[in-house]
Amino acid sequence: MQSLYSNGFEAIYDEMHQTFIDYNEEYHFYNNILSKYNKKEVLEIGSGTGNLANHFIKNDFNYLGIDYSQDMVNLAKSKLNKDCFLQGNMCSFNLKKTVESIIITGRTSSYLLSNKDVDSTLKAIHKNLKKDGILCFDFIDANRFFKDIKGGLKIKHSATFNNKKYNRDSFLIPTTSNNFMFNWESKYYETQNKKKQLIAKDNSEVRAFTKNEWEIFLHLSNFKLIEFIDKPAYMFDTYIVVAKKR
Repeated sequence: MQSLYSNGFEAIYDEMHQTFIDYNEEYHFYNNILSKYNKKEVLEIGSGTGNLANHFIKNDFNYLGIDYSQDMVNLAKSKLNKDCFLQGNMCSFNLKKTVESIIITGRTSSYLLSNKDVDSTLKAIHKNLKKDGILCFDFIDANRFFKDIKGGLKIKHSATFNNKKYNRDSFLIPTTSNNFMFNWESKYYETQNKKKQLIAKDNSEVRAFTKNEWEIFLHLSNFKLIEFIDKPAYMFDTYIVVAKKR
């Protein structure tokens, strides 16, 4: 099984997601929130290959990115020619200096598979935020999404970048493990000269959340919930959480 975030596939991931996601639109969404609280310093957790980072940097944010995959970090550094990316685990990272705001993007919260992971991540974020720092992140909404995938759901996506055509065939189904979990099986194809070739497979267990769960998690970790924002996203029903460090 090919890792989606390393061993060369990070470059294909990068190309595909530039079709899936409008990063300029994503930047303006997060900028509007951070500007509301006068924040010009941001740490992005799940920074990936730097596509969103590029917009923050161009708009004079003091930006730092963390990703679990060293290969993703290396590609981001190479693409942007910037040394503002670090390899790290969101459950246990420790910055040299606290920051004004932290965002978790790309539904990276879905990989917090246990409540212990959620607790560890919120504690790490709280420790690395300045006083009155802002936390902002997205999550898959279990209340809506699980209705769609009950019994299993097949989804097809296509992406074209630099004259390369990619396809992803996904199958999603709820699991019987702890929390609101679902299994996401994907097959990735590249088409060249009208020939479709399988290039990677992935089978992951992923987590969705309810708003009530996050209200409790944030309260227990000394964050004040400011608002939930309903934010449409490709493939998933999501909410954005905005919270402030107590």
